[in-house]
Amino acid sequence: MQGTVEAIFIVAAGGQPMQAVNEVVALEGCGLKGDRYCSRTGYWTGIDECQVTLIQGEHLDEIFHLTGIHVRNGEHRRNIVTRGIQLEQLRGRRFQVGEVILEYDRPRPPCSYVESITEPGMMRALMGRGGICARVVHGGKICVGDTIVAL
Repeated sequence: MQGTVEAIFIVAAGGQPMQAVNEVVALEGCGLKGDRYCSRTGYWTGIDECQVTLIQGEHLDEIFHLTGIHVRNGEHRRNIVTRGIQLEQLRGRRFQVGEVILEYDRPRPPCSYVESITEPGMMRALMGRGGICARVVHGGKICVGDTIVAL
């Protein structure tokens, strides 16, 4: 089971637009350096946090083609867009992304908050395609184009 990192997004605080980056440092037990949940400034901080969120690029393609909803520039509010790997098949497993070892935590369903800061229909569009949460087990650098491999 293998895929690639298509895009990486982080944001300093909840509610702000996601920023595309070419690389990011994952910090063990924290998340992505510069991202809202690692710095404890996310909307769900202290309630329902994910260290790292991943979403399948194929699902974003499907959403855009079926609904026209904008999901190309981080509007999905997930950190890593993948290509070529079924994220739900990582359930109960650790996986390597670049230098980093992540561990599947849980599915990441969309919430009404994502729609309140993006556009109408976003929550419904992401239903069943919201991606997953993962924990950083071993930190390091993740770059666009890196391989994702189930361990």
